[in-house]
Amino acid sequence: MERDSIGKIIMPKGIIFDIKEFAVYDGPGIRTTVFFKGCPMRCTWCHNPEGLKHDKELMVSLAKCSNCGACKKVCPNPDNCTVCGSCINSCPMGLRRIAGIEYEAKDLAKKLLKDAEFLKKNGGGYTISGGEPTAQMDFLKELLVLLKGNHRAVETSALCPEDSFFSMLEETDLVLFDLKLIESMEHKRWTTADNKIILKNLDTLKKSGKTFIIRIPSIPGVNDNIYKDAADLLDGSKNLLRVELMPYHQTAGAKYPMLGLDYNPGFDSAREPMPDTRPFSNKNIPCVVL
Repeated sequence: MERDSIGKIIMPKGIIFDIKEFAVYDGPGIRTTVFFKGCPMRCTWCHNPEGLKHDKELMVSLAKCSNCGACKKVCPNPDNCTVCGSCINSCPMGLRRIAGIEYEAKDLAKKLLKDAEFLKKNGGGYTISGGEPTAQMDFLKELLVLLKGNHRAVETSALCPEDSFFSMLEETDLVLFDLKLIESMEHKRWTTADNKIILKNLDTLKKSGKTFIIRIPSIPGVNDNIYKDAADLLDGSKNLLRVELMPYHQTAGAKYPMLGLDYNPGFDSAREPMPDTRPFSNKNIPCVVL
């Protein structure tokens, strides 16, 4: 536990980019999903580019901008944006926002717990997503502890050290495990990350007894052929609740221009995804297409 010069405990701060209420696809019941900022992967199909970097970022809906100049008039540093937020309220069209709010865990928990009774009555709880939650491990662990007594789920790529993954499991009721590709070279090609530690953490999860859901994005021409291998990998997992196949949406690149980024997924994004539940059914593994 880190302390300051007079011995006071320094509470870790985290940064999030969204809170989604009334979520119904991120675990059981009605839930509140919190999106942590920062991710160690760079999946070419990512539809939340504002979750990639850990730092705050300015997002601008340029397609609707009339170039009225109101934002420039109030900007203290027009040649080098510092994400100070001065321009947000000046925009008459409301086209500017900052992605990234910093919280101490106790303050975020207080905000979230206002809806705790409603969520419990509807069989739900809280889901921590991202970005990648384990990239802010100290903040994640403290938040999960503060939410104890409510159903807590974490959606993760599991690209994190083994001790961090195990620490997360200790304070989680359900894991939503994102499995993107299995073959190591293909995984690195499409996500920029090696998947050795991911598969090791999956093995830890399977042995842990912790309930989990496997989520596989169905990306056309990228991982259409992994379903049988994934079913073989998951066969016999007693704590696996189900597999969820998540078809690629052609609107995935919509937010990239808002961050001044180009969307170049590297595959034919107009092609229809081909989610296939049969390999899982053949292994008696429940599988749904979301």
